[in-house]
Amino acid sequence: MTTVAFEVGEGTLVLQTGDITKVPSDAVANAANAQLAGGGGVDGAIHRAGGRAIMRELDKIRAKAGDCEPGDAVATSAGKLPAKWVLHAVGPIYAGGANGEAATLASCYRRCLDLAGELGARSLSLPAISTGAYGYPLDDAARIAVETVAAVMSDRSTPVRRVAFVLFGEETFEAFATAARRALPKTLS
Repeated sequence: MTTVAFEVGEGTLVLQTGDITKVPSDAVANAANAQLAGGGGVDGAIHRAGGRAIMRELDKIRAKAGDCEPGDAVATSAGKLPAKWVLHAVGPIYAGGANGEAATLASCYRRCLDLAGELGARSLSLPAISTGAYGYPLDDAARIAVETVAAVMSDRSTPVRRVAFVLFGEETFEAFATAARRALPKTLS
């Protein structure tokens, strides 16, 4: 596993390779679809590892509120995952970049930090939202993700003190590490 950490505000931003379903944290974000119906990639892995309890809660949320809009997120318990909550964030489907995709992606990350804080989470694990089947260019997505999370952590209003981007593969890790080195002044490791 490759890991690097940065000091951000009163907290720590960690980049690491690995399986997000195995990383202990208070909350873990899921790259969900708008129907909150489960899927492939991170979404499928979280549902498989967390068990059926997560989908039962999502069914209730869907029945009450309908689809989740891109840029927003909803919370469930984490089932069998090493976390208390799963934050199901709906990222944008990339369509060239002129359709508000950057603002929507940034909103996903802000919403995850807001929800985590509302739940009392002190630690949060995040995937690279929208970079898989939704086609967001990796370098741009990494920059948006790192800058957005760092901005929320820097304003000191969030109780979340440890945010870990848990990234699948070295290419994704390197894109996030490059973005973090450009945006964040102090590396801890």
